[in-house]
Amino acid sequence: MDTPTSAAPDEKTPSAEPALATQPSKSETQEKSKPAGSLEVSAERISSSVARLTSNSIDELQGLVSELQRMQEFLKSEVNNVQRQIDSALAGINIIVETISPWKSIAASQAHPSGMRNVRVGGPAANIEQRIRVG
Repeated sequence: MDTPTSAAPDEKTPSAEPALATQPSKSETQEKSKPAGSLEVSAERISSSVARLTSNSIDELQGLVSELQRMQEFLKSEVNNVQRQIDSALAGINIIVETISPWKSIAASQAHPSGMRNVRVGGPAANIEQRIRVG
């Protein structure tokens, strides 16, 4: 009559469904290894790309550095050339100033009366006038 039959599963005996759910099937194992494998391949590709791009960038930067160093050397030589030209021009100006300054001081010290001709002292005309006076 009311005796329990095996219609209700015993709570202590595990059912087959949870056991199957915890064990991965072969297809699931392959699917899980594919993403891990594809992740590794992707990581290797990314790493390779980064290394290649970094290498290209480093080569380009080294090229730019060497070009900038050549430009710097060129500019240094140009600065030296310009400095030599400036020094030469200043030396020429100093020679001119040293040559003219005695004439100015002599001319300023000798006051000529009005009506007399102004002659540079120490110049070629002064030599002519001295010859005329002596002769």
